[in-house]
Amino acid sequence: MQNIFVLTHAQSQHRVDNRVGGWFDTSLTELGRLQAQAAAKRLKALAGTGDIHLVSSDLNRAAETAEIVGQYMGLRVELDAGFRENSYGQAEGQPQAWLDKRMIVAPRENRLDHAMINGAESKREFATRIYQSMSSLPNDKDVIIVSHGYALTFIIAAWIGLRIDDVGFVNFSAKPAGITHLQEDDLFANRAVKFLNDTAHLKGLGD
Repeated sequence: MQNIFVLTHAQSQHRVDNRVGGWFDTSLTELGRLQAQAAAKRLKALAGTGDIHLVSSDLNRAAETAEIVGQYMGLRVELDAGFRENSYGQAEGQPQAWLDKRMIVAPRENRLDHAMINGAESKREFATRIYQSMSSLPNDKDVIIVSHGYALTFIIAAWIGLRIDDVGFVNFSAKPAGITHLQEDDLFANRAVKFLNDTAHLKGLGD
């Protein structure tokens, strides 16, 4: 039985500043570091201390979250740019209001190949690199992935075998430092989402 735990990075500075993230590279806030510590404790309780592969997006906010998890659980972090958040092109680092005024929402008939603003990744480009990184994960050990809120959608889609051509309308919401548990059973090789975006470990830490 293989377990994959997906941890959304903890609170980052661009969120506090209400700026567009994507590949805009900010670090964790003080609250974010506390959230990551709480998530590390929860992951250790869930995953135990066996042979676990820990992989993370290479953007600071995810890599810092993963480093806290790795230190707590005694694991080495592998960085994989494929698990980055969607790129928002020229909007990255801009105030969210700047993007809200300029973005062009994807039409229903072209959900995959549309870019909302100049330089941004299309949903197909974003999903394709997430799928590629998912396909490179080991299948003989449990895995912890530290990634991003929007990226979680395509991590789950890849896990359950949804074709990229069919991900145009898929969305799973996630909060900072939320944990999602994916599991494949040994007998039937069925893949389940055991729970989605669990944040019980963050109780009492504030927003």
